[in-house]
Amino acid sequence: MPELDLLRSLPKSKRNIEKRETAKTQTLIDLSREYGQDYFDGSRDVGYGGYSYDGRWVPVAQDIIKHYGLKKGDRVLDVGCAKGFLVKDLLAEGIDAFGIDVSQYALMNCEPEVVGRLQIGSAESLPFPDKSFDVVLAINTLHNLKKPDLIKALQEMERLARTGKFLQVDCYQTPEGKALFESWVLTAYTHDYPDGWKRIFDEAGYTGDYYWTLF
Repeated sequence: MPELDLLRSLPKSKRNIEKRETAKTQTLIDLSREYGQDYFDGSRDVGYGGYSYDGRWVPVAQDIIKHYGLKKGDRVLDVGCAKGFLVKDLLAEGIDAFGIDVSQYALMNCEPEVVGRLQIGSAESLPFPDKSFDVVLAINTLHNLKKPDLIKALQEMERLARTGKFLQVDCYQTPEGKALFESWVLTAYTHDYPDGWKRIFDEAGYTGDYYWTLF
């Protein structure tokens, strides 16, 4: 179960930590956790501040295919797919890709190429048969679950994946990073240092690859 940076090609976001510190309120947290229009395409204080396709996931899709040795027609599930950007780019490479997300807004505003490939659902109860995908991904998603549901989600990834599993979660390495994280992030219910995350992976029996979105 090694660390694996499959998102190394993504541009680094520029976060105005000071602004978020002054704006973060319980009202904004609750609104963000609805994962609706405000979260994806509203104010930056609530979420992305505009979530549109720009091609940045193309090299990530290619790295996933290369690392896991995927062939045309192999099946991949993106858990927490949002508007389906990664699903779109995997499809363009010949992968039989699908996505699932809790956000009806995101799925109703998905990329045209992925219509019919995305569905509403939650990571802790994935509506697919055992071993029905070659690779299961959960990128910057599972930390938005409370720990009991996160454990179930990890076990669901194990259940569905025939070969590869990859997740990335919010993480910090120092007390200063933890303080920045807690001042910034709106949606995460579960967060920890790397060793704490590894204990959660062990508790769930998760055997796949992982990496961190670091603060």
